[in-house]
Amino acid sequence: MKTNGLLPLILILVFSGTFLSCQDEITTTYTYRAMVPVYLEMSDVRARTIVIEPGQELENPGKIYLYGNYLLINEPQEGIHILDNSNPSSPVNLNFIPIEGNVDLTVNNNMLYADNYVDLLVFDISNIRAIKQVERVKDVFNHMYSNSDTGVILTFKDSVINSESDQPIMGGGFWAMDSFASFSANFSGAAQSYGQGGSMARFTLMSGHLYAVDNYSLRVFDVNDPAKPKHLQNIDLGWGIETIFPFKEKLFIGSNTGMHIYDASKPSNPKKMSVFQHLRACDPVVVNEKFAFVTLRNGTNCWNGVNELQVVDIENLREPKLVKAYPMLNPHGLALSGDHLYVAEGQHGLKSFNVADVMGIDQNQLEFLKSMKSVDIIPGPKSLIVIGPDGVCQFDYSTPGKLKPLSCIDVKNPVIV
Repeated sequence: MKTNGLLPLILILVFSGTFLSCQDEITTTYTYRAMVPVYLEMSDVRARTIVIEPGQELENPGKIYLYGNYLLINEPQEGIHILDNSNPSSPVNLNFIPIEGNVDLTVNNNMLYADNYVDLLVFDISNIRAIKQVERVKDVFNHMYSNSDTGVILTFKDSVINSESDQPIMGGGFWAMDSFASFSANFSGAAQSYGQGGSMARFTLMSGHLYAVDNYSLRVFDVNDPAKPKHLQNIDLGWGIETIFPFKEKLFIGSNTGMHIYDASKPSNPKKMSVFQHLRACDPVVVNEKFAFVTLRNGTNCWNGVNELQVVDIENLREPKLVKAYPMLNPHGLALSGDHLYVAEGQHGLKSFNVADVMGIDQNQLEFLKSMKSVDIIPGPKSLIVIGPDGVCQFDYSTPGKLKPLSCIDVKNPVIV
């Protein structure tokens, strides 16, 4: 269907050996899926008209987002699927918005915000059968420019590479990323006009403002006029920034070295309150009134970090303190629903815990679905929505300790790893 751009690298998917008896040698063919650097002119991207397409099969779901009765699923670098999720047992694929360079989305008052490489696009989705683009805010994600003077951007094309060698080529000249890196928007409970997403956010909404993080900065937009976002400022955060989670006028920003806490009571000008530091590792976060729950994992893009769930006391936001750490297998995204925590364990499955007693979480595991490969989770009003490399599944979670399968949307050609 489509070619993915900024996708996770899955290294050494298949290999086969051929024996050459005449020379008594072994030649091995290695097949890689790698990101190959590609240069584009942004003027060419902007010149292409975005035409809404009929529903498409999933190939590489990267992000889930819930808005009312609609489920939005991102294909990294390709665009956004929109499904009618009125009945989570039988979601209906409605249409697809092709957006080059797209990795993030969020919805505010029927306005869908999506990145298009260096630009922010706005789509009116009030009539889901007649979606239309209403705005383009240019050059707000200019960290992607390789040469801003010429308008050239650097992106990556997902490619399959074959090579023959007597030794494996570990990455070659290509960029390595975590096998299940995912981008997803967060839920801001402060406004019913916003949508709901997962824990591995780079976009989120709060108090009439859109907040977007890249590897090193926080970008602030005024969206009080939903169709006309105004880029206000960029705030330097350091390096290795990964996720953002809003809670009661505070922004919890995950990085691969720690969790940053910002006061956004003045939404146009967030102020740093503190940083909770941890070992270098990938780091999504969710919070409640008293605690932040942080998953740390190792992997290609996460260096040699630990695999664990950390519970951080945030009652004093200026002095967050580690309460306890629990070993995990390879945790990714996570979600809170009351006293119940759901943890995506990547290839290992999906776990659920009762976290009413944060000192005994390991003694209160409710379920471990080893067959549900998972990356991120949305605890929606009708279902628990789980995204993984094989697709998007929904569960009835009215009984938290026993998830009941409702439906699964499988990818077109799942990758075997």
